[in-house]
Amino acid sequence: MLALIPVAVLVFLSASNVYAKQPNIVFILADDYGFHDIGYHNPTAKTPNLDQLAAEGVRLENYYVQPICTPTRSQLMSGRYQIHTGLQHGIIWPPQPHCLPLSLPTMADKLKEAGYATHAVGKWHLGMYKKACWPTQRGFDSYFGYLTGSEDYYSHRRAFGMPDYPPSHKWSGLDLRENEEPTWDYRGNYSTFLFVDRAKNIISNHNKTMPLFLYLPFQAVHSPLEVPQKYKDIYSNITDKYRQTLLGMVTCMDEGVGNITQQLKDEGLWDDTVVVFSTDNGGQILAGGSNFPLRGWKGSLWDGGLHGVGFVSGGAIPEKRRGNVNLGLIHVTDWFPTLVQGVAGMDLNGTQLDGFNQWPTISQGGLSPRKELLHNIDPMFPPKTGKRRLPSSSAAFNSTIRAALRVGDWKIITGNPSNGSWISPPEDGTPSVHPNDPDSKHLWLFNIREDPNEYFDLSDVRSDKVKELLGRLDYYYQGAVPVNYPDGDPRSDPALHNNTWSSWE
Repeated sequence: MLALIPVAVLVFLSASNVYAKQPNIVFILADDYGFHDIGYHNPTAKTPNLDQLAAEGVRLENYYVQPICTPTRSQLMSGRYQIHTGLQHGIIWPPQPHCLPLSLPTMADKLKEAGYATHAVGKWHLGMYKKACWPTQRGFDSYFGYLTGSEDYYSHRRAFGMPDYPPSHKWSGLDLRENEEPTWDYRGNYSTFLFVDRAKNIISNHNKTMPLFLYLPFQAVHSPLEVPQKYKDIYSNITDKYRQTLLGMVTCMDEGVGNITQQLKDEGLWDDTVVVFSTDNGGQILAGGSNFPLRGWKGSLWDGGLHGVGFVSGGAIPEKRRGNVNLGLIHVTDWFPTLVQGVAGMDLNGTQLDGFNQWPTISQGGLSPRKELLHNIDPMFPPKTGKRRLPSSSAAFNSTIRAALRVGDWKIITGNPSNGSWISPPEDGTPSVHPNDPDSKHLWLFNIREDPNEYFDLSDVRSDKVKELLGRLDYYYQGAVPVNYPDGDPRSDPALHNNTWSSWE
């Protein structure tokens, strides 16, 4: 009988079968997770579950994120550079009437269109002044987590609003929500445990006739440095208390990731699942993190702020690709087309993106389609000596503006890239190295393939390459939308919202 079935029908049946087998997607985002804070980069960090997942998947060793929280999350969810969303400067602070532009579809919107059940658990940090900005109205079927950028791990309260908005400096409020309602029921419960338990619950109750998209942006390992004592005790040999606590938080998060992957296996979902693990930016040196041997840290345009820990694992990874290290250039904007088009198989229908579909690169070992990467252009960032400036009205880009761009192996940095020291981790015992660049310097050029730690500035000897890359920066500058960084709004005061951080418009 099979021989009598028309070829077109066989193709349809095959396509239907593929659609029915759309892989589940679990995206785990660690907060402020440093390059040197995972076991396969530094054996001092006890991360057996992450190490095993990476070893059984594809490690991404030429992978880049943004230097701070909101920019990475905005580019992950939208697939767009900051210059195309108005989020070039800083983060979204709780009192700001601002969010990821509502005109942009999110990755969750697209996966929901593709038939996925969509759930978010953890940190949002993409704006909250309108409910239309919240996860449940940006493509997620459910949400459990907090909307701001940081808070206490146990009380789930955030104190402080915005640095340059003095009225907010003593504000304080609860920031933990079940979907759109604040919940006071979890006070005293450590957030990593809470988020892992909720993720496991979502997995165990998932309707297996649908593919699952679970977005899990942990609070860990962002400050404040808090973790149950038993995890700190694992690092009792480390005398630096910040470092000891940070690594305890890392191991606690690793344990949680292991529990989630085990739940996927227990529910029979693992073999059809793609797991992505990523940091959101470089580690915060001032709060125990380490990006050694890279230069700089969180908030900087040096690779210590940008070169992220990342890998792809799960049972849906082709067996021939497991255990590979991928050196293709990949950026956080690439996850939108990679997961929506590459993994879920959905047509992007002309959606404007700055990212590339990297699924053939990851799953087949093909070359990365990305040859160029705009790290950012921030015309408001202050020079080394001075206050934040108004957005530049210059018709052309100039090298005093804070920016960084990668083209092939070459990276150019302009303006004030922030601290560029090479900081050794406390347990290493070797001295840190601090550059002696004058405050007047505002241009650097590196060959990252040959000099991944940015020791040798070639801007004076490769003026041809400087000219080429400055031309590309001007190209991006001309296409940038205006920076949107509004002042704080007094209506955001938690005291006006039952002592919770909430929307006010």
